[in-house]
Amino acid sequence: MKRILGLLLAAAVCLPAADTLTVFGLKWTVSYSADWQIQNDSGTTVLHMAQGREPLPGPRRPFQFAIADTPDFSNVTVQLDAKPLKRSLMIVYAYRDASHFDYVHFSTDTATKQPVHNGVFHVFGGERVRISSTEGPASFEATDRWYHIEVRWNGTTGRVEASVDGKPVLTAVDLSLNSGKVGIGSFNETADFKSVKIDGTPVRSGTGAPSTFHQ
Repeated sequence: MKRILGLLLAAAVCLPAADTLTVFGLKWTVSYSADWQIQNDSGTTVLHMAQGREPLPGPRRPFQFAIADTPDFSNVTVQLDAKPLKRSLMIVYAYRDASHFDYVHFSTDTATKQPVHNGVFHVFGGERVRISSTEGPASFEATDRWYHIEVRWNGTTGRVEASVDGKPVLTAVDLSLNSGKVGIGSFNETADFKSVKIDGTPVRSGTGAPSTFHQ
């Protein structure tokens, strides 16, 4: 009994405390607010992810991302400008909790070079699993420059499509998660984000007609 209690306490110590920040007209939940900085670049608000973090002990999956405080969406489109400061960054969708979500990982690597980069990944209680093809070019040609990113997800069909600077780069299908929130961040690196726009259909409640969400 003492051993089990000790293990539970140790696990609790490893879990980050949730914090919030407000930017792009929304509140966002983050693990460590000190890792994020809201900056001004020639009159444009930029969310600077200053600190990358390795996954927590246990199943290898990311946690260093900001989750938008919105309704759960049954389908959603996320548009933003992003600058990878190292090799990669990620957009989370269908987020239910820290153990159940999907994400699109954009990278300067090709998946044939590094299968855990540049793809769509699924987290369902365990380690992240790739659910997209390994074929195709890298999403980013270089680092430290801005890219326009768009992610479209339909919770009914499970299909997600991602584009960079108007060019389709990644797609996948997951039928196990059909609603959830969205987020921005990186697996264990850093990035800048600006001009974030979220449009979606919140999960229908009761018998009323579905509404729409626009930010």
